[in-house]
Amino acid sequence: MSVRCTRRRSLSRAAAVAVLLALAAAVSACAQIGDSVAPAFADPAKYDLYECKQLEAERKTLTARAAELQGLMAKAETGVGGAVVAEVAYRNDLISVRAQQKLVEEVWARNKCHETPPDTAAAAPPAASAKGTRPSRSGIR
Repeated sequence: MSVRCTRRRSLSRAAAVAVLLALAAAVSACAQIGDSVAPAFADPAKYDLYECKQLEAERKTLTARAAELQGLMAKAETGVGGAVVAEVAYRNDLISVRAQQKLVEEVWARNKCHETPPDTAAAAPPAASAKGTRPSRSGIR
């Protein structure tokens, strides 16, 4: 009877080890998916009708969002169990944003768009108008 128990224990241990190895392989495969599944997270035709100005604004928005998500993931990883929280809470959003960035860049290149130079007129402060109200010395009118 003791021989049967030891065989069952060794078989159950072997089965447990096999299950753990299979789970480890599955988890590592999921970790390697990363950007390769990215096209599944974005509509390929979303940016086809965008003009260059719209694409430029979208590029800036997506770059800011990706940086924000990476910062949130880094912050989450500093805590206990943070890596799991970062993966669960932010990874899918980050993959989606990267997929959209890739699509925007493809349309940007296809449309032969160029960065607009910074507008120097917009950066200058508005000039005070001579017409209209006079500034009051006492602040009371």
